[in-house]
Amino acid sequence: MIWQDLVITICVLVFNFSLIPQIFQGFRQKKGVLNPWTCIPITVASYVLAVTYLTMNLIFSTIIGLVNGTLWFLLLMQRFYYR
Repeated sequence: MIWQDLVITICVLVFNFSLIPQIFQGFRQKKGVLNPWTCIPITVASYVLAVTYLTMNLIFSTIIGLVNGTLWFLLLMQRFYYR
């Protein structure tokens, strides 16, 4: 494992853990509070970064990047589902 993979993984893990309370709050309150124009670009960019990490053989960063994209996608779906 190269050190960059570890650093990217830790940073994106912090981002992921910070999204979890927002997702649970949306499910509890049945509200999608984030603007789609925030969620859409971040979701797409997270998946693009994950593919980029994969091309550099940064396996842990790829996995965590996919998780990050999925969390943002959940926030986007809350926005449309809980209108």
